[in-house]
Amino acid sequence: MDELTDLSTTDFAVVVFREDDRWEIELLPVALTEDLDELIHALRQQPSIAGTIGLVAVGDDFFVAIRMLGDEVMVFLSDVTASVEWRLAGQVLDYLDIPIPEDEELDQVLPVGDMSIFADLGLDEMELGAISGDLDLYPDEMLSSIAGRIGFADAFERALDALA
Repeated sequence: MDELTDLSTTDFAVVVFREDDRWEIELLPVALTEDLDELIHALRQQPSIAGTIGLVAVGDDFFVAIRMLGDEVMVFLSDVTASVEWRLAGQVLDYLDIPIPEDEELDQVLPVGDMSIFADLGLDEMELGAISGDLDLYPDEMLSSIAGRIGFADAFERALDALA
């Protein structure tokens, strides 16, 4: 059985990096949408002076952003409630040393992790919170908005078009 049939067609992972003053994006294996350690390992394999960004969308539910700057690893999860149903979201909470919420705490979408992950790239904490809290957007649309704000929207759209 093809491993892609196990996962939603809306699941994807990309690595974003700067090369020769241009943003580059490459698709990562969709299996990385299920394993935070493997995702971080894959991002470490991409050499980049300015750091590496990993963006993952899972279903219609949430996204994860990871940024590697030298030895520093910053992690952001768009919705803490996803940790109850999704392995990757649970792994992010474990990585951040945040307990998985109880059922009575699951009444609203709340982002967790490094809210300033993209602040130096022009996307501040408030704006990231607003994007991740917009219930009218799907995770891929949220990531597209983030890509546009940071400056790699065209490369991001080309990467997503390659999925279709």
